[in-house]
Amino acid sequence: MLPAYRLRTVVLDAGHGGKDRGCAGAHAREADVALKIVLALGRQIEESMPDVKVVYTRKTDVFVELADRAGIANKHNADLFISVHCNASSPSAYGTEVWTMGPHKTDANLATAKRENAVILQEDNYKERYNGFDPTSPQSHILFSLYQSAHIVNSIRFAQKVDHQFRTTVKRPSRGVKQAGFLVLWKSTMPAVLIESGFLTNRQEELYLNDKTNQTYMASGIYRAFRDYKNELEAMNGD
Repeated sequence: MLPAYRLRTVVLDAGHGGKDRGCAGAHAREADVALKIVLALGRQIEESMPDVKVVYTRKTDVFVELADRAGIANKHNADLFISVHCNASSPSAYGTEVWTMGPHKTDANLATAKRENAVILQEDNYKERYNGFDPTSPQSHILFSLYQSAHIVNSIRFAQKVDHQFRTTVKRPSRGVKQAGFLVLWKSTMPAVLIESGFLTNRQEELYLNDKTNQTYMASGIYRAFRDYKNELEAMNGD
């Protein structure tokens, strides 16, 4: 008889960092806000679930290449990869988004993926490392999004739980669960999501996201989704 499944390792990825500041509002930078949310989330998991190993792609303000972020998750045989970001658009855009790997349905979805994937232009030898991927090309993203993950069902399962927590307990406006071709999720060999915590280009959202209490609220929403996902998966795959 197979041993009961246990979710043992989660990798938390704060987007951007170091020379790559990500998007910006009037005061807040994506790299800083994402890191604060990730550190708060990690603390909550470590305190409440001592049996779960928490691995961070970065705990300080350093630059980590996109392929290395998934590489860290693969090396640790992670059961789940959670990447946290902030969004940018027109000043009127607002709300959270939770993304999984998959084909984009709209130009707006493609635009989000292109913005996050453009980070590789700051890396050396990115054409060799990413199989000739061109972050400015829609064709590249279409081909690339066809790398449908074997883990898409559980990625969406977790994404929906995060979205539910944001809507109901954190009381954030939500733009839903979406799919697009994100390089940071591409080579991860486990369920993986990318969370856009809100728009730094929206003045109200920037004020919200740059506040320590609200960063903890956001982290607690992701934590509750993680707890529910872990319990559900372990119950489904129990003895």
